[in-house]
Amino acid sequence: MSEILDLTCELIRRSSVTPEDAGCQALIAERLAGVGFAIENLHYGEVRNLWATHGSGGPVLTFLGHTDVVPAGPESEWTSPPFEPVIRDGMLYGRGSADMKSGVAAMVLALEDFVRRHPHHDGIVAMLLTSDEEGPSIDGVRRVAEEFRRRKQRIDWCLVGEPSSQSRLGDLIRVGRRGSLHGHLRVRGIQGHVAYPDKASNPIHSAAPALAELASTRWDEGNEGFPPTSFQVSNVHSGTGANNIIPGSLQVSFNFRFGTASTADGLRERVEACLQRHALDYSIVWDLSGEPFLTPEGDLRNAVNLAVESRCGMTPVASTAGGTSDGRFIAPLGAEVVELGPTNATIHKIDECVGVDELEQLPGLYLEVAERLFSARGQS
Repeated sequence: MSEILDLTCELIRRSSVTPEDAGCQALIAERLAGVGFAIENLHYGEVRNLWATHGSGGPVLTFLGHTDVVPAGPESEWTSPPFEPVIRDGMLYGRGSADMKSGVAAMVLALEDFVRRHPHHDGIVAMLLTSDEEGPSIDGVRRVAEEFRRRKQRIDWCLVGEPSSQSRLGDLIRVGRRGSLHGHLRVRGIQGHVAYPDKASNPIHSAAPALAELASTRWDEGNEGFPPTSFQVSNVHSGTGANNIIPGSLQVSFNFRFGTASTADGLRERVEACLQRHALDYSIVWDLSGEPFLTPEGDLRNAVNLAVESRCGMTPVASTAGGTSDGRFIAPLGAEVVELGPTNATIHKIDECVGVDELEQLPGLYLEVAERLFSARGQS
């Protein structure tokens, strides 16, 4: 078995369901320490974060990943046990095989190889890992970024190993992400008997026109980097379960995914103006889980494009679509951020898998990105 397959399988065997790390970071820290990396554990509550660095000064290239995975779901629905890696028909199966233990393993091997080839490189090559990417993302990279800001830790380039590719390795890279704004709305009414509506106030009826307006609003037109903002209701709850009671309140959860054509403050103001126009008795709690970011053409995108062209034989499509990633916490530190990883067709699914051929290519791809970045700066 190849070194990349061996390490990926070892990580998959560790059932690190968020926020558990299950020893993944200790295994990686031991490997990186063995080639001269300085190891720092930044643990907050149940969350494990690993910051491993080699070198000093600048520039600083950080490989970013996570060791936690989503729950496997019913094990009976898996063709083979989710935490027992199995190769079938050229695919490696197991929870986290694509998202993102293959990427983590490949980044570890690339860093080991880089410092062996360039033991006296200028600047810093680093790895940042968390066990809180698939969870609330509070004590993971978000918290680490706050610490980095406090200590003025520089990051110039951040390569995220999330599974970005669509059909084959390298066909798509993420050069930014939309922001994510959640709203948790409570509309108050007056509970009563359905036969006596004059003695009650139905919050479902009063809120429905406002929700219809919000759902039909064109929030912006997007721009060159991002599609138009989307609004989606994700949960609605009201009533006691009885069919003869007008409910006393309505709870609605919704989400905005937005680019730089709108701001979180602007979206909040427009929503609350709508609720007030409809004279609702309401309260609302907002949760901004990430601002949008976009990495323009520059050193990192150029190095990634050239490495993909060299290793995969194509020019990747640059995209800002999809969900969010921990890159959203690193970009505000001033870093260029690009996501490059294996295909994402099976992430979070039963029988998650990654192509063995893609896996074998990943360490060399990441290594070439690093070498191109430092060679462009005259490093050796």
